[in-house]
Amino acid sequence: MEKLLEVDRLKTAFLTENGEVVSVDEVSFTLTSGETIAIVGESGCGKSVTSLSIIRLLGKHGFIKNGSIQFKDRDIAQLTESEMRDIRGRDISIIFQEPMTSLNPVYTIGNQMLEPLFMHLKMNKKEAWKYAIDMLRKVGISRPDEIMNQYPHSLSGGMRQRVMIAMALSCNPQLLIADEPTTALDVTIQSQILRLMKKLKEDYNTSILFITHDLGVVAEMADKVIVMYAGQVVEEADVFTLFDDPKHPYTKGLMDSIPHLEIDPNEKLRTIEGTVPSLYQMPSGCRYHNRCPIATERCKSEAPILKSVAENHKVRCLSVS
Repeated sequence: MEKLLEVDRLKTAFLTENGEVVSVDEVSFTLTSGETIAIVGESGCGKSVTSLSIIRLLGKHGFIKNGSIQFKDRDIAQLTESEMRDIRGRDISIIFQEPMTSLNPVYTIGNQMLEPLFMHLKMNKKEAWKYAIDMLRKVGISRPDEIMNQYPHSLSGGMRQRVMIAMALSCNPQLLIADEPTTALDVTIQSQILRLMKKLKEDYNTSILFITHDLGVVAEMADKVIVMYAGQVVEEADVFTLFDDPKHPYTKGLMDSIPHLEIDPNEKLRTIEGTVPSLYQMPSGCRYHNRCPIATERCKSEAPILKSVAENHKVRCLSVS
């Protein structure tokens, strides 16, 4: 399989009033053409910052401190902002969690659908309008010609998310980043959006980087899974291996916290005690040791490395060999 994206020891930091803080620390992975990788973990573990680093939307206080992001043999980390604008929307597109904050409230859906078509595909207005209506129809929107003249606030959450997907796919990108695209939607709409993304992936052979904390979505969508904790990758495996044989205590904790139909109704649902550590006060040694049920004294002082425990299965844990 052809490598599309290769992230190597990515370290992303932010400048704050209290100094520089590292949000993503030494993250590495490879995404091939037509593959879906899911990045999972709790809020604050670095999932979204990893995706925003790839598309270089870190704001004025964020920056890539170290590492490389090779996309089709070009290092995104070294490109100018002008070069990145050519890539965003054309080669790499992103769908955000909440479309209401991503769509401009003062422009119609049509205005926003046409912009990338003018910029990247160099279409005239008539061609772009027809193409945009066709894209809205492909993502399951009925009456697309009417929707083109409406404003975002007049659409439901599911409709807005479909519009975002249509915009993201309008230039046929090779990489689609989906940053928790179904979190704000009800279960029925969520299922429709996931089916839609799977179909579009098959139709266009688009690679997907799927950011989520929902392991049910991971099981349905992913080929490979990366589990992140406190800015680091703690486990990486194909989806079947991860669900059948999770190795890291954090991954096991995430799996155990999923509700199952066969659970005794009187049995208490398992949880992971504690919270993700603050970026300002990372624990010494293993970053998970103060929440880990199998932590030893060694875990408090020695930082584990990400190591291979089987073919295509990596774990960052001193207790796993």
